[in-house]
Amino acid sequence: MGKECSNESCSKESCEGCPSREKPDFHVDLNRFSHVAHVIGVVSGKGGVGKSFVTASLANAMAAMGYRTGILDADITGPSIPRMYGLHGPTGMDEQGIRPLESANGISVMSVNLLLPGEDEPVIWRGPVIANMVKQFWTDVVWGELDYLFVDMPPGTGDVPLTVFQSLPVDGILIVTSPQELVEMIVTKAYKMAVMMKIPVLGLIENYSYILCPDCGKKISVFGESHVEEVAGQMGLPVLGRLPIESRLAGLADEGRFAEVLNEYLDDAAAELRKFSVKE
Repeated sequence: MGKECSNESCSKESCEGCPSREKPDFHVDLNRFSHVAHVIGVVSGKGGVGKSFVTASLANAMAAMGYRTGILDADITGPSIPRMYGLHGPTGMDEQGIRPLESANGISVMSVNLLLPGEDEPVIWRGPVIANMVKQFWTDVVWGELDYLFVDMPPGTGDVPLTVFQSLPVDGILIVTSPQELVEMIVTKAYKMAVMMKIPVLGLIENYSYILCPDCGKKISVFGESHVEEVAGQMGLPVLGRLPIESRLAGLADEGRFAEVLNEYLDDAAAELRKFSVKE
């Protein structure tokens, strides 16, 4: 419970607007040599659903349309974005701040893997240290002029998503999921956290939806029948993409050539993101 006012002359009306009643503002300032128009979070309720794959695919899509795009890899203990783009640290630093590396298709990328002495070095940090690192990626990295900054968040509803939602001016999030039965519970957790933090949920994206038979072209539901439309309907959200399993795309990620990927299955999601630039 909050502290009660000790002044007996106070009334509910007279206390409205009192500084002691205002909620604290946890937002941190962007690096002063940077301007980021829109921040989009990519989240998931559990690991292993291909969240980084979706993040990078969306970044590629927006970059291909001419938007200046960046990726803030907030998955501190399990970073994968640099490897997908074939980027290797250490990154540079000057009087303005930390310099992100640039992918072959012009996307600015910052990840803890670009700061560590070796890519295979584990990050054995406690939650508060990890959260502070994410904030530093906003305050100390020279992003320059960006139209869209995608934040690839770790799974779940822990320290890092909370820090991002409270500290960065997030315009909206996309929730990535998969077709398994437990999808409703997992998506609901992520959705409710965003609602509690007053962050708009733009829609759902289902990964691993199916595989296409190479002989007949039939869709095969490897992980069972999809429930994403039903779950999205219950929350009043659109489904902005259903991605099949494509070994070719996975191979490009493993080879560090993800800059070559244009994922047509995310056209609806990209169209939704373009609405932000129209509003400006």
